[in-house]
Amino acid sequence: MKFIKSFILVTFSFFCMITPAFASVPGVDKSMGRGATKGIVSVSHPLAAEAGIKILKQGGNAVDAAAAIQLSLNVVEPMMSGIGGGGFIMIYNKKENKITMIDSREMAPQNVTPELFLDEKGKPIPFSKRHTSGKAVAVPGTLMGVETALEKYGTLDISQVIDPAIKQAEKGVKVNWITAQYIDENVKKLQNNQAAANVFVPNGQPLKEGDTLVQPDLAKTLKLIKKQGSEVFYSGQIGKALTKEVQKREGTMTTEDLENYVVKEREPIRSEYRGYELAGAASPSSGSLTVQQILELMEGFDVQKMGANSPEYLHYLTEAMHLAFADRAAYMADEDFYDVPTKGLLDEDYIKERRKLINPNRSTADVKEGDPWKYEGTEPTSMEKVKEEKTPIGQTTHFSVMDKWGNMVAYTTTIEQVFGSGIMVPDYGFMLNNEMTDFDATPGGVNQVEPRKRPRSSMSPTFVLKDGQPFMAIGSPGGATIISSVSETIMNVIDHHMSIQEAILMPRIYSASYPTVRWEPGIEQNTRLELMAKGHVYEEQPQHIGNVQAVIFDYEHGKMYGGADNTRQGTVLGVDRISYKSKPIEIREEKKGPFTLKVNGAVYPYTANQMKIINGKPYIQSDKLLLGLGVIGTADLKTYKPDKKSYLPVIKVAKSLGYKVEWDEKDKVVLLEKDKTDVEDPDDDGTITN
Repeated sequence: MKFIKSFILVTFSFFCMITPAFASVPGVDKSMGRGATKGIVSVSHPLAAEAGIKILKQGGNAVDAAAAIQLSLNVVEPMMSGIGGGGFIMIYNKKENKITMIDSREMAPQNVTPELFLDEKGKPIPFSKRHTSGKAVAVPGTLMGVETALEKYGTLDISQVIDPAIKQAEKGVKVNWITAQYIDENVKKLQNNQAAANVFVPNGQPLKEGDTLVQPDLAKTLKLIKKQGSEVFYSGQIGKALTKEVQKREGTMTTEDLENYVVKEREPIRSEYRGYELAGAASPSSGSLTVQQILELMEGFDVQKMGANSPEYLHYLTEAMHLAFADRAAYMADEDFYDVPTKGLLDEDYIKERRKLINPNRSTADVKEGDPWKYEGTEPTSMEKVKEEKTPIGQTTHFSVMDKWGNMVAYTTTIEQVFGSGIMVPDYGFMLNNEMTDFDATPGGVNQVEPRKRPRSSMSPTFVLKDGQPFMAIGSPGGATIISSVSETIMNVIDHHMSIQEAILMPRIYSASYPTVRWEPGIEQNTRLELMAKGHVYEEQPQHIGNVQAVIFDYEHGKMYGGADNTRQGTVLGVDRISYKSKPIEIREEKKGPFTLKVNGAVYPYTANQMKIINGKPYIQSDKLLLGLGVIGTADLKTYKPDKKSYLPVIKVAKSLGYKVEWDEKDKVVLLEKDKTDVEDPDDDGTITN
């Protein structure tokens, strides 16, 4: 079963409901009730949320709760994150009024070269093959990252926060709908590893919703960590078993690589958007810098006036994404190895220069990186530009936490693809990442494979600040789509004045390069048609984009609120007053029409009731056809105001508009071709001649 994000606001269930005054910060409205006062979490799984709340109720702070949540997620959401992976922890320390970043991103082993993923002919090994090899496994950082965060900013140690995870692994947890779906979709991958198959596909049958997932080997591992801390992982028996399994599968990682792993504390990336400050993960993340660049580009337009998910808004957003992603591919990587022109990429004059490249009427086919170095004040890094390979979108998980003292955590954590490399460490029960595939397979660029380097990441845990104080902690999983999810949700809150829950559930888009746009259900057909007429190519079917989890603090009233996505079992729990669990909604697939219309190779999204074959020729509902061909706009039907049920002959209309037309009567496909790089004459009245 597939599920979609609802674009209708889901109402929270609160205890002691009353109607408050409007909050002093964006993201909160009267529908959200009183709010929590003693701590709050927003997590993608209810049991992990409960693990965090338990720590908050016992007097732990936000960092303590975040550690408990991450350890629990390793058990209840093992396909997304765990001690076999890495992540970024954004921490706001209220007492010191300090925002910092704990970088526990995975590192490349010492014995690797930039040619790691090339075959004997010098060509990249297909992603499907390379991501399940031991070569794909980078040195994990999650456990050391959690331990470091606890030691520096927590009040408890790892032995005091790990018990919920041990109990869940030992006694078992019920498989929810999303875990069952991911197991079912990855049966073959899991069966390539006997240890993983025994856990998730016992006796050849994938676990289903409602089954009990018991993980005794993982429970054993967590008990070892409880007694010995991260040392048992990085220089003890767990590490030995890990490297043995990686080497067995063509990898080169050694116990020395584990012993040499280091966590780094870094200064976040900062910028401003419409008077609010943003603080996000720094290199080796490219995520927060790209999020902030997109927002800076969009700040030059009246986003509020455009309206949420209007054709105009989505056009400018798509073009801004293309510009920012082009810069990301060219310049962003591990800054410990190559300088990243962070200052230049966010420079006001550079942003203005890039913004001028956006054509309000057409999508831009050839988007190149800019030259931020001239705004950086330093010499550029001299590396080749490597074209990014299109690979399947990774997953990951994100959660946000706030405690009663005002400390906040935004934590994005990953093993990359669903179930990572598909490799489970035998007898220890945890999955290993495939983060090495986040490096470029082709050598020469700033993100090439190199010893002890951290691969470029899209993870974007972010704080939004008002008057110097964080009021929102937000993030999302989803590989490169993380960037679009976070930026769009922030604009939904700040520009479109939505509550955080409404902002999260609003349908999103993602487009890293011309012309393809991924979209979620709820993006209206007319909007897609109008944008396709501008040259964007919307995918034929909608897909989930990200899984945003966020908390908000109304610091003038001392109230805490949260929002949770429904693409998983998103949960918001407060120590007091708040309890909410999202519910999935089933996709309703549109009935296929009697023929297919392709314009410049892109399938146009007409529904069965909008298409007819009359006397052997294809017809489409008049207003829909004209809109898709760019003759009229949804807000201005000056040239043609037909009855909704009138139809036009596709071939005749297309020829009159200058399209080259082919009608494959046997396969029932209409092919239209036209050079659409030129902007149509704005004085053209769109008259159709028969």
